[in-house]
Amino acid sequence: MSKYSGLNGSFAENIRQFAEQAKAGLDATFREIVIEIGSSVIRMSPVGNPDIWAANVAHRQANTAAADAYDAHVEVRNVIKSLTPSNFTKAGKLKRSVKYAKPLTKTERDQNFNVNGLVAGKDYVGGRFRGNWQFSIGSPVDGVIDQIDPAGNVTLAKLKLQVEQLSIGETAYLVNNLPYAVPLEYGHSKQAPGGMVRITLARFQQIVDEATRNNQV
Repeated sequence: MSKYSGLNGSFAENIRQFAEQAKAGLDATFREIVIEIGSSVIRMSPVGNPDIWAANVAHRQANTAAADAYDAHVEVRNVIKSLTPSNFTKAGKLKRSVKYAKPLTKTERDQNFNVNGLVAGKDYVGGRFRGNWQFSIGSPVDGVIDQIDPAGNVTLAKLKLQVEQLSIGETAYLVNNLPYAVPLEYGHSKQAPGGMVRITLARFQQIVDEATRNNQV
């Protein structure tokens, strides 16, 4: 038997292995790109915060002004008392029957003047928009989901899990079907004046380059 039997001198197996590695590398690159795009959009999504709503800001400003006015009045009364000779003993000490008024404590400002109060959104919990980013393969998802995710961690974890099923050549979708998604993208919220999708798109080539470097075959 020839010592060369069973050897065909073909690169077929090497090429097959390289093709598999290349395919795996492309899949990993594609998935990393999609995850980074999704992460960027989710992270930048505004979360409703009643504290910064105009009605509540105006309410707190008015109440704070009232509390400040009260303290200013207290200070004036105390100055008048300190300048009234009959309020002092011959030794120059304040008579026991005379008491200086006290300015408001932090608790009194909160309880009596409601300086940190809300007139709108008292039971509101933000995070519905951030929690409504939905990933799909092949066709976009319809409808909205009942998910409140202020930090975005649940939405991001779900995205990463779903992207594991994604392969190069497939079409990936990330949509938010809430009716105020488009207004938020175009500056309706001061938290994201430049939107989320547009800013992420501006970084697209950077995202692709980094993912490509991370998954070179």
